[in-house]
Amino acid sequence: MTRLLLAAAIVFAAGSAAAATPPFTAKVERVAAADLRYSWRPGCPVAPAELRRVRLAYWGFDRQRHLGELVVNADAVVPVTRVFRELYRARFPIRRMRPVDAYRGSDDASMAADNTSAFNCRAAVSNGPKRWSVHAYGRAVDVNPVENPYVLGGRVLPPAGAGYADRSRARAGMAVPGGALVRAFAASGWDWGGTWSSPDYQHFSANGR
Repeated sequence: MTRLLLAAAIVFAAGSAAAATPPFTAKVERVAAADLRYSWRPGCPVAPAELRRVRLAYWGFDRQRHLGELVVNADAVVPVTRVFRELYRARFPIRRMRPVDAYRGSDDASMAADNTSAFNCRAAVSNGPKRWSVHAYGRAVDVNPVENPYVLGGRVLPPAGAGYADRSRARAGMAVPGGALVRAFAASGWDWGGTWSSPDYQHFSANGR
């Protein structure tokens, strides 16, 4: 009887702990030009009506639940929500998640803050011909830019990510082959920039660019 009671207590405690874990949440909202004061302007390849704000739950490096926001294309809402649901289940840590408007549209400032972001009407960062970034369509997400820098020639973007340019040692928040972050995006059909000749470890996109 004592063993049965002890087993029941263990099961009850485990069930209580699971029940106490707050659930993943995602709330989708429309946006207007006034919501995208710094990240959108006339002439951008998508209109505000084609974009959505997704308010998502995520786990921080402090192991606490937080709520963040991503602005993405309306057709990216389902795959992006699926990705972050999986990351939440895996308790993959994210530093912060704010629209790039919080940084006055500056990709450099957003990366320096280790901010996970999506839509920004800007040109692609590359050494090739100038073209719209996939972020300008709301179909790309950059995750933990410091832990996952863009290594372009002799530059590391953001500079604070220089200590993570060597990918031989996996650390919290990093995108690594076979890891939770890369797997979650791959399962939704999005590609990872970490395999490029100039690897962009933070970058995930719907079209592989």
